[in-house]
Amino acid sequence: MYAFLWMLGAITSFCLLAIGGRELDSDLPITPMLFFRSLISLAVISLVLLLIREKSLISVKRLPLHGFRNLVHFAGQYCWFLAMSLLPLAEVFALEFTVPLWTALIAALVLKERITLRKSAAIILGISGVLVIVQPGAAMFEAGALIALAAAVCYALAHTAVKSLSSTEKPVAILFYMSLLQLPLALCFALPQWQWPHGIQWLWLTLMGVAALSAHYCISRAMLSAEVTTVVTLDFLRLPLIALLGGLLYQEAVGLSLFIGAALMLAGNLINLAKPAGQKPRQADTQQTPAPD
Repeated sequence: MYAFLWMLGAITSFCLLAIGGRELDSDLPITPMLFFRSLISLAVISLVLLLIREKSLISVKRLPLHGFRNLVHFAGQYCWFLAMSLLPLAEVFALEFTVPLWTALIAALVLKERITLRKSAAIILGISGVLVIVQPGAAMFEAGALIALAAAVCYALAHTAVKSLSSTEKPVAILFYMSLLQLPLALCFALPQWQWPHGIQWLWLTLMGVAALSAHYCISRAMLSAEVTTVVTLDFLRLPLIALLGGLLYQEAVGLSLFIGAALMLAGNLINLAKPAGQKPRQADTQQTPAPD
């Protein structure tokens, strides 16, 4: 029950993040949006750290890896928000669920994790799901779908870095340096197309900054309350919810192929996360839920 409530909070946060991005995409360029979102997130997490007065929570031992993680994560965010301006929200969310599959491939190359028969089956199912969604042929080369997949690959690289960082760094430190390091990065890219937010745009930016942090927090709490397979299954409820919101708010049509492809990817994710009887999930496995913060 607790896991369901925490995942409800995470799903709500992700949907608010996506809606905020969609509301701003026609009025505010992506890079200034990412700058102000990072600024607001940094202000919120800094305030929390000041209140609890625990400086040790943000001490780090591997700053260069934090730098790499945030570089690829920033690229993933840019592609994610760009894809949302080109595709229905549900399709972006569906393609994002390939993150665990790309993570398995990248971890095998970088962290020398073994590609087992189970992981191979998961990857095949995931790729099959992508092909069903993007429809082989001309649509396979649709810019929006390719950009969404690029976002998923960038997120997978970031997740692989987090899997490595989690052995030495605290989760709060990873979130703090995510906001701190991405702030100047976003500023550099935002300056050529600088635009100050105004009016209700500040409300959407504040909502996005808070939602990004709350999504991470809710997922981490859900992981403590239930097995990772349960959390991943609940996370897929994002898809019908965002499809419903996309239809109600933006008149977006969603075809049956999207849900068939998403079901294949869900099966692949569950196979990838399944453990032999009697074996407990490793802590690193909890990093495999996609989070487009």
